[in-house]
Amino acid sequence: MIRGIGIDLCMISRIQRILDREGETGSFFRLAFTDAENAEARERHNKAAFYAARFAVKEAVFKAVAPSLAESFDFRLVESLHRPDGSPYVSITEALQPYLDAAGIQMLHLSVTTEGDFAQAIVIAES
Repeated sequence: MIRGIGIDLCMISRIQRILDREGETGSFFRLAFTDAENAEARERHNKAAFYAARFAVKEAVFKAVAPSLAESFDFRLVESLHRPDGSPYVSITEALQPYLDAAGIQMLHLSVTTEGDFAQAIVIAES
């Protein structure tokens, strides 16, 4: 059963401006992304597109699971990575699991796309 749907759109140029201003070790990237996401970003040619897509995933997960999440949402609760075949997935970490359990969510389905200056993510939360 579908428990929630989340969608988000992020401008790649906005993330590029933050990269230009702060660099990859800036506060935005330390506070919004996990170590694994930052490591994967370092391997990408277009870091801004990668980060924009990951940020859209975090927002989409929040929207899909929002009723059970705390008011002060730590974006690092949501970690999205790539499988060996290149497909994205939300890593269900020990930090995220209690929120999913509270909402009766067993699986998060994820789709991510980039086009032009936009990165978009859609998440379906399923029980």
